[in-house]
Amino acid sequence: MNRLKGRFPHHLHRSLPSGCQMSKTNAILRKYRLNTVCEEAKCPNRLECYSKHTATFLALGKYCTRNCGFCAIGFSKTLPPPEADEPDRIAHVVRELELAHAVITMVSRDDLPDGGAGHMAAIIRAVRRENPAATLEVLTSDFGGEPRSLDLVLDEHPEIFNHNLETVRALSLRIRHLADYDRSLAVLRHAKQSARTQFVKSGIMLGLGETDAEVRATIEDLAHIGCDIIAIGQYLQPSAQKLRVKEFISLETFQAYEQFGRSLGVPHMYCGPFVRSDYNADLFINLLKTDTK
Repeated sequence: MNRLKGRFPHHLHRSLPSGCQMSKTNAILRKYRLNTVCEEAKCPNRLECYSKHTATFLALGKYCTRNCGFCAIGFSKTLPPPEADEPDRIAHVVRELELAHAVITMVSRDDLPDGGAGHMAAIIRAVRRENPAATLEVLTSDFGGEPRSLDLVLDEHPEIFNHNLETVRALSLRIRHLADYDRSLAVLRHAKQSARTQFVKSGIMLGLGETDAEVRATIEDLAHIGCDIIAIGQYLQPSAQKLRVKEFISLETFQAYEQFGRSLGVPHMYCGPFVRSDYNADLFINLLKTDTK
């Protein structure tokens, strides 16, 4: 596979979006005191998404009980309880931004008995009350592998259930604090077998030192459990304290992985340097419309 080491490649340079929509989106989020993964995780697509009047909500606070080596979200062992009015605040912002498809992710909350699953379920109910036409995608933690917690979310029938593997098996223990590769696969398998969501989705990052064979094995693992959507993007170091980029992946390699996944029967492969599991929600709006015909 064609991989690029050393200098920052040309295809990772981006021009800034124009217009004032970005500031409007930011103002609405500040008005309702909401966090977004776009900002807390230092997503490279934040300016583009805000300019399109969209964002990925980050529920249950801005600090996480896990300290993953790749993630810019803050770490804390002692966190306040969930904010009771957060579900309604998110629902109001979905309405003000006129989102046809809302993406809601969460920090890991290992301090809570249900891992925060009940709060996520409450958010889904609130968004649906305020925005009955909107479709929903949830990107959750593994809830410690507890099926009863997972079922609290799945019982609300989100259109897309997303849980990220993040990396290949060989790197998982080093990169994902307190997470487990096989436990994540079990979460995705449980969601698929539950038949309570239209699409099961997962994603991984490249550039952390994984081999081509390991990436292909990961895609095979996801295909085997029936994953409907796989997103594969380039890891970009969010700060000096986080894991360094080992290599920059070429566009040709991303295309090869996309073709490989499709050859295994994965219906929807999204692979590219700026692909993130919560990026370009409009793609999934069209996907959901097609699926319901």
